[in-house]
Amino acid sequence: MRTVFAGTSSFASSVLERLAATDHRPVLVVTRPDRPRGRGRRVAPPPVAVVARQLGIEVAQPADVNDEAARRRIAAASPEVVCVCAFGALIREPLLSDHLMLNVHPSLLPRWRGAAPVERAIMAGDDRIGVSIMRVTAGLDSGPVCLQEPEPISPDDTYGSLAPRLERLGARLLILALSERPPFREQDEAGATYADKIGTADRLLDPSRPASELERVVRALHPHIGARAALPDGEMLTVHAAAVRDEGPPPGRLAAEGGRLLLGCANGALELRIVQPAGGRPMEAAAYLRGHAAV
Repeated sequence: MRTVFAGTSSFASSVLERLAATDHRPVLVVTRPDRPRGRGRRVAPPPVAVVARQLGIEVAQPADVNDEAARRRIAAASPEVVCVCAFGALIREPLLSDHLMLNVHPSLLPRWRGAAPVERAIMAGDDRIGVSIMRVTAGLDSGPVCLQEPEPISPDDTYGSLAPRLERLGARLLILALSERPPFREQDEAGATYADKIGTADRLLDPSRPASELERVVRALHPHIGARAALPDGEMLTVHAAAVRDEGPPPGRLAAEGGRLLLGCANGALELRIVQPAGGRPMEAAAYLRGHAAV
């Protein structure tokens, strides 16, 4: 089937790589413009653009995918289907009606519509997530679904361990949808929940919450975003790995006890196992404490 692929993130680039190895290889990849990235804020292309060029696929990076020039570029590729995965920008009419669009969404819709379904599922303590293949409509991930398959979330899963499994599942389901054209079914609006984009407040480990909740935040944001704990001097310490402890310092206090770094919480304590000071590298808490005797 003749396809165009629209995506931006590393998740989308993995799906693109697998799609390109099939009979549904895209003739055009549409992604977001280059932008500043990383600590140095150097301008760099999005992951999908990098992979598409490595694969020898034509790349378009419009400032607005909905403008007339972008629509003409997509139409010139004569796609039977536009495949969308983690594109990161709203697709509006009349582009929505120009082509059949299939979206790879990493959740069991209607649960976790929106920008951060994998992170929100881990934060919420869900025991499973999955991938849905749905038709893109004007609503937020509310279009009808043609394929869906669950994926378990283990108690030690991080975003970094779960996302690759969902990438493989998403690619497999997308290829199956393109090959077999299964029927669509409408979503049950009564079961809809929303996965808002991760903001600054979501990253902060709030000690007024139970330690078990904060441990899930650490796993949900590792390694791509990073949870953060506030130090007494106001600096932020990025936390890459943590564990729940029954006992520790009073709620809100960060303390070193027996070579361990503990954050007192409303219920129990959170042991900060792998941390990263501002401008530094990730390290075990014991190594951090050797250079920071007082916390």
